[in-house]
Amino acid sequence: MVTKAHLARAERLQNATGALATAAMAAMDAKLPWFATLSAQDRSWIGLVAQSGISAFVEWFRDPEAHSSMPTRIFGSAPREFTRVISLHQTVDLVRTTIETIENTIGTLLPPDDVPIVHEAMQRYAREVAFAAATVYAQAAEMRGAWDARLEALLVDSVIRGEADESVRSRASALGWTGTVGTTGSAEVAVVVGRAPVAETPPASNTGSNVADMVRHAAREAGADALCAIQGDRLVVVLGGTSQPVETVQKLARWFGPGPIVVGPVVKDLMSAVTSARAAVAGLRAAAAWPGAPRPVPADDLLPERSLSGDGHARRQLATEVYGPLTVGDGVLLDTVSAYLDSGGSIEATARAMFIHANTVRYRLKRVADLTGYNPLNPRDSFTLRVALTLGRLLHPEPGSTVL
Repeated sequence: MVTKAHLARAERLQNATGALATAAMAAMDAKLPWFATLSAQDRSWIGLVAQSGISAFVEWFRDPEAHSSMPTRIFGSAPREFTRVISLHQTVDLVRTTIETIENTIGTLLPPDDVPIVHEAMQRYAREVAFAAATVYAQAAEMRGAWDARLEALLVDSVIRGEADESVRSRASALGWTGTVGTTGSAEVAVVVGRAPVAETPPASNTGSNVADMVRHAAREAGADALCAIQGDRLVVVLGGTSQPVETVQKLARWFGPGPIVVGPVVKDLMSAVTSARAAVAGLRAAAAWPGAPRPVPADDLLPERSLSGDGHARRQLATEVYGPLTVGDGVLLDTVSAYLDSGGSIEATARAMFIHANTVRYRLKRVADLTGYNPLNPRDSFTLRVALTLGRLLHPEPGSTVL
C-alpha cells in the first residue's frame, strides 16, 4: 500500500527530474568520449531517452506495482535507428553514467531521509532498465537477421539465375562478403549444391537460418566467404576466396542433407558465378546416375551423366575438350582409343586389331591421358571417353576444331 509519506517523497523526486536530466547529460559529455562525436540530433535523442527514463523512474517509484512494465517502455521515445547509432555496450555506459549521476546528485536535491530509499529503488530500477535495453537490441538484431536472410536468399537466387550485376557485389559486402583473395591470386568463387537438411523441429525458417549461420561460420574457419540459402529441397552455397572448393566443402558437408553434394567449377568472381552454378545444379540433377560418386563431387567429374541427362553445356564441353583434341593431326590417337574401348579395354586385342605392337598401344593411350586428362586404363575415365567420343561424332566437328 502506498503511504502519504511515500507519495510526498515521490512528488519531491518529481520536482527534481529536470535537474537530474541536465546533470546526466553533462556527465555523459564529460565522461564518455564517443558521446561528443555524435550528431546534434543523435545527442538530442539520447537526452530525450534519458529524460524519459528518469520520468519513468519517478512514476515507477510512486507505485511500483501499478507501473511494473515502465522500465521496458522508456526506449519507446527513441527512433528505430537508435540501435544503429550506439552499440549495446555504449547503452550500458549511458545507463551506468545516468545512475551514477543521480546517486551523486540526489543528496543535494532531496531531504536526507529520502536519499537511502531513492538509492535502493534506483538500484532495482536500473536492473530492469538493463534488461529492457537488452530486449531492444535483441529485437533489433532479430529484425536485421531476418532482413539479412531475405537479402542473402535473393543474392543466391540472382547467382543461380544468372542475373548477377554490380549491385550483387555491394549487397554481398553488406552481408560480410569480403572478396578474399584465394591461393591463385584472385577472389575465386564456386557454387555448391546439395540436398537441404531435414528439419527435425519446426519452424523450418528457423532451421534454415541456423543452417546458414553454421555454414558461414564453418566456411569462415576454413578461410572462405559463404553466401547460402535453402531453395525448396536443396541447399545452395556460394563460396568465395578458395581455389580448392572441394576441400573446403568437405568441412561443410555435415550441414547438408543426405545425398550428393556437387561443387561447380571455380570462376573468377561473383559476376561469373552463374557458370559454376549452372554446372553444379546440372550435376546434382544427374548425380543419381553415379551411385559411387564421392561426396562432395566436382561437377566436371559428372560430365558424362550430365550429358546423358540433357545438359547441353556438358555435351559441348566433352566434345570440345576431350573429343576435339583427339582429332588433331592424323587422328591416330582417336583411332587407338576407339579400338581400345571397342575391344573391351584389352591392350593386346587393340594391338592385334590395329596391327601394331602392344607397347605402341600403351604409349598412345598415355598420350590420350596427357592430352585429355582422362586415362583410358581407368574404368571411370574410359566411360567418360566413350561418352565424349559418341558426342563428338554426333556433333560432327571438323578435325582439330572446337565444337560451338
